Amino acid sequence: MIALNIAAQEIRVGLRNRWVIATTLLLAALALSLVLLGSAPTGTVGADPLAIVVVSLASLTIFLIPLIALLLSFDGIVGEHERGTLILLLSYPVSRWQVVVGKVLGQTAILAVATLVGYGAAGAALAAQAEIGANAWAAYTGMLATSVMLGAAFIALGCLASTLVRERATAAGLAVGVWLFFVLIYDSALLGLLVADQGRTVGETGLNLLLLFNPADAYRLFNMTATESVSVYSGMAGPGDPSGLGPATLLAALVAWILLPLTLAVAAFQRRPI
Repeated sequence: MIALNIAAQEIRVGLRNRWVIATTLLLAALALSLVLLGSAPTGTVGADPLAIVVVSLASLTIFLIPLIALLLSFDGIVGEHERGTLILLLSYPVSRWQVVVGKVLGQTAILAVATLVGYGAAGAALAAQAEIGANAWAAYTGMLATSVMLGAAFIALGCLASTLVRERATAAGLAVGVWLFFVLIYDSALLGLLVADQGRTVGETGLNLLLLFNPADAYRLFNMTATESVSVYSGMAGPGDPSGLGPATLLAALVAWILLPLTLAVAAFQRRPI
């Protein structure tokens, strides 16, 4: 399939960039630091070390993975256009949707390798230190999988931004704006809305719907309520369902955040003049 060939080429180009290796080392270093810090208090308070690591890594991932994903993808299309290679690429018997899908697949694979290697090193280090239960490992595995999904969602958003503008600098600015909005501004604005509304208009259903409109919130809720011990350390334990959203709904939201921007990017690229 042509899209897979484009993805393979994207992977080869990406792996030649030293900052991709630096990103992997950064993720590994931060994850290992959290493992050492998270497992330190377990001898006195009996805390679940892996649950603490899941909460800590999930909080770190919300800030770091979207930024890395946007840095990977913001110039995927517009960068090719500025270098003059986009016209050459489209002169071959390749569909435009295959170009977009191939780039997103390749960039997601790069981010997945960096995430799995970086966070996997932390899991291996923790496994060597303590005996971990099956439920804790299930939560950790879910965190790894959803971290890749969160990265894929922001790669799709970055690719969408890259198809909408004509200059690389503009795409970079738009990518930074996307990161600021979803990671920092959205939750602050939502909190302000809830305080101002005082429960008059926005009820539980409305709040749940608003949370699904942010991939970072869907990721956070999925991982902060993964198991009972994780819920305790994340501060979301208590009677009933803290969010009113089940794991299946949150996973579906993450999948939708991958597919919708990707579909819009394909549609925008189809209409883009070369």
